[in-house]
Amino acid sequence: MKLEQLKHKLSRFQGQTIKGAHPDAAVLIALTDNPDDPEIILTRRASHLSSHSGQVAFPGGMQDKTDRNLKHTALRESHEEVAMAPEQVEIIGRLNQVISHMGVRVTPWVGIVPEDIELTANEDEPDAIFRVPLSFFLADDRHHTDVIPIGREAIYVPCYHFEEYIIWGLSAMMLVDLLKTGFDAPISLHQKPPEGSPLRHLEPSKHRRVSRES
Repeated sequence: MKLEQLKHKLSRFQGQTIKGAHPDAAVLIALTDNPDDPEIILTRRASHLSSHSGQVAFPGGMQDKTDRNLKHTALRESHEEVAMAPEQVEIIGRLNQVISHMGVRVTPWVGIVPEDIELTANEDEPDAIFRVPLSFFLADDRHHTDVIPIGREAIYVPCYHFEEYIIWGLSAMMLVDLLKTGFDAPISLHQKPPEGSPLRHLEPSKHRRVSRES
């Protein structure tokens, strides 16, 4: 039922597009086809990488000149990073574009993959591939909330601890969009947590932009 709801929601959703001269990247938010509790596939970037080393991320990367479009970018990068064959992915839609703190415009694509899919990490990029049950994120059992100033306002980004992995930043922002858009979850980057909730105040980012709907 959860995946059918997600497919229905995304088939009618027009993701926000951010205009301007930004380098483009795309990621794949892949959910397994388990009917009871789908799992979301994530990676941890290798410690030797020059950017975002050690951080949890979705498979994906920068658009290549040979890519037909950004959906192709997400599929190509997922294949290169974790050996996820494009023919094993059923793309069901996209979410709102976001801007990373480095000024990169990221388009998140959502896809369904077989539960028994076998993945292998490319040693040059991620050093781990792991899965998190969708129910974990729907419960919003966050460790704390990152408060990030943007102009005169702030956004409230959840930080999740799952086993030895910490899921925060841009990946957490895209997860919020997935939960709200695809499952009507009562969660928003613009909603201040209840009083007494643990907060971590981060430095402002001049590049980050967030949809008002997230």
